Amino acid sequence: MHVATILEKKRPTFSLEFFPPKTAEGWDRLFRVIRKFDELGPDFGSVTYGAGGTTREQTHELVRRIAAETKLTTVPHLTCVCHSRSEIEAILSRYAALGIGGIMALGGDPPRRFEGECTSEYAHAAELVRQIREHRDRVVAGGGEGYAIGVAGFPEGHPGTPNRVQEIDHLRAKVDEGADYICTQLFFDNRDFYDFQERCELVGIRVPIIAGIMPLTSQSNFARLPSLALGARYPAELIRRITRYEHDDDVEKAGVAWATEQSADLVANGVRGIHFYTLNRLRPIRQVWNALSAQGDS
Repeated sequence: MHVATILEKKRPTFSLEFFPPKTAEGWDRLFRVIRKFDELGPDFGSVTYGAGGTTREQTHELVRRIAAETKLTTVPHLTCVCHSRSEIEAILSRYAALGIGGIMALGGDPPRRFEGECTSEYAHAAELVRQIREHRDRVVAGGGEGYAIGVAGFPEGHPGTPNRVQEIDHLRAKVDEGADYICTQLFFDNRDFYDFQERCELVGIRVPIIAGIMPLTSQSNFARLPSLALGARYPAELIRRITRYEHDDDVEKAGVAWATEQSADLVANGVRGIHFYTLNRLRPIRQVWNALSAQGDS
C-alpha cells in the first residue's frame, strides 16, 4: 500500500527499519526476525542503503524478499551520493516493478571505502526528491499506484548544518519538491521532537512527521551513538538510568523502559507515527510494542 495512504488512514502509524545482512546466516536470522515482526502488524518497513550504493544489490534483494514473503509495505532508502541520474532512474524502475509503497530519499554520506571515484550528479537531496517525484508521476500516468516519498528530519540538528534556520530551509526545499512525509533521526528527548515540529510549522511544512525511536540495549551501544555522524544527545535522567548498570541485560531493560515512556508520550501528544530503528533485533522493539499495546488496551 502507498505509505501516504497509510498515513492518511491511520494515526499513529508504527513502522520498522532493517538493514541488509552481510552473510547467509545473517539473511536467515533476519528473515526469522522479520516474520515475527510481521505478526505484530506494523504499517510499513524501511530498508537502509549503504553510502554510494555499497549495499545496492543487498538492499534490492531484501526489498524484493520482504515484498514477496511478508505483508509489510516496503520502503527502500535511496541516496544521491556517488550516483548518476541514470543509475537512480534504473533503481526507481526496479522498485516500481515491485510495487513498493514508498522511497526514503536521503542525501547520504561519502563511503569510507569505495572502489573508484565517488562523484554525484546531485548538488542537494532536494534534486533527488524531484527526480523521484517525476518518476512517480510517470508511473501513475501509466496506470500504476505510485509510491510515497519520505525524507529525513533531525530533531537534534543536522550534523552537517549547524545553522538550524538553514537546516529547516533545506527540509522545506525537499518538501516543496514533492516529499510526502518526514521521518526523523532517532532522538532521546521528546522536547527536541516537539521543538522540531514547531520549527517545521513556522516555515509552512505541513506533511506528516514520524518520530524515530531506538531503545538502548548495551553499554557499547550507549557509548558509540554520540560519536556517530547521526549524533545522539542524552538527557541527564537517561544517563543516570543507564550508567548505574554494568550488565547489558539491565541496560536493555532501562533502554526499553525509556523508549516506552518516549513513545507513550508521543502518542498522547498526537504524533503521526513512530518509526523504530530495530538494528535487526526483535526483543527490545517487541517489548516496547507490547507495552504500548497494553497501555492502549487499559
